[in-house]
Amino acid sequence: MLIDVTMPQLGESVSEGTVAKWRVREGDVVKKDDPLVEIATDKADSELPAPHGGKVVRIVAPEGAVVAVKGVLCQIDDAAAASAEEKVADGASRTLASPTVRREALERDVDLRDVKGSGERGRITREDVARASSVATPEAPAPLAPTPPPKRSPSPAAASLAEAINQGGGFVPPIPGVGYGSFKVPVYRPHDGDQVVPFTRRRRITADHMTYSKVVSPHVVTVAEVDLHKTSKLRDAHKDRYKKDGHPLTMLAFVAVATARALRENPSLNARVIEDAFVLLKDIHLGIAVDSPDGLVVPVIRRADELGVRGIVRAIDDLATRARTGKITIDDLSGASFSVATPGLKRNLFGGAIINQPNAGILRMGEIQKRVVVVEGPDGEDTMAIHPVMYIALSYDHRIVDGVAANSFLFRVSELLEKGDFEV
Repeated sequence: MLIDVTMPQLGESVSEGTVAKWRVREGDVVKKDDPLVEIATDKADSELPAPHGGKVVRIVAPEGAVVAVKGVLCQIDDAAAASAEEKVADGASRTLASPTVRREALERDVDLRDVKGSGERGRITREDVARASSVATPEAPAPLAPTPPPKRSPSPAAASLAEAINQGGGFVPPIPGVGYGSFKVPVYRPHDGDQVVPFTRRRRITADHMTYSKVVSPHVVTVAEVDLHKTSKLRDAHKDRYKKDGHPLTMLAFVAVATARALRENPSLNARVIEDAFVLLKDIHLGIAVDSPDGLVVPVIRRADELGVRGIVRAIDDLATRARTGKITIDDLSGASFSVATPGLKRNLFGGAIINQPNAGILRMGEIQKRVVVVEGPDGEDTMAIHPVMYIALSYDHRIVDGVAANSFLFRVSELLEKGDFEV
């Protein structure tokens, strides 16, 4: 019997996916749960396993096709399932590789079925993929002059955005890479040593998202200086205990807890715009920006206001670990109602982050530095002391958040951190 393999619901906010890479060919015999196809969405990439064993008789959606949820991807004849064990040796199902390695192969256009793994039990490593890529595309002699990149039309996202904004007449947005009105972007002229780096699919999605956010949301940035003396002492007193439990007690955890509490008290920041209205969201789902092999991702801590410091610490550690190892899922990256960003290991004073749509705001931490501050002594006299200080910057959508609400929210976050008002 022919069985339709359809596009699954890959996250609550995902309505379609792109066929990135087929791991089988028509005629291949697979077992249940063998990898069939790589699916890419605006959230993350995922691998779709075979729902049944059998023979792949027809691939309906080619690589690059955008398929709606429940749309047919391929067809499997389950009558061939009984012979799958005998025939699977030459299929893709024996390919042992982590999601990170599979994405690496996808970026390098390497078919994992042609790669011999050097890892444990024949597992394919990133080095194996790199070697296969260099063999498949031997280094060519250097050209006499750099080849200019092809002229690129505006991306579909930019064109759609321009059309949507212009439907009512009035404002016509600039076109990325082209210009605006009488201004035209200068043509790139190659020079020796220049390196043209094409956008990856992930970078293109990020670029379109950021452009959309800046055009649609009138960003306002407000900054607060926070004395972290009491919170730092609290962290120092308990970090060894958390470390023994296998979880680092970071300043990010305290900021996340303070943010979740402040959002509950200032609901206009936990909101989103829908057409000619906005929604004050009941649940606080906090997005935390973390690094991954594919770049920055924003996994979500569900109902963050219901968690204390310990719960937030465990959630951040779990999400960061799975992001680094390529095990993050699309559901992990969906549904944030507000986001917190960090400056990373190479820190800087502060910065105004771009809002993660469709959120109404994003809070960005700055570098923690020791500074001379004025404190009030027991006798009421002002004295100078050296305390750890951090700037935090709130970017908010001025369509639905006014300055009073934004400042109240940021003040409350600062107050909680300065008082060290946490149970650890």
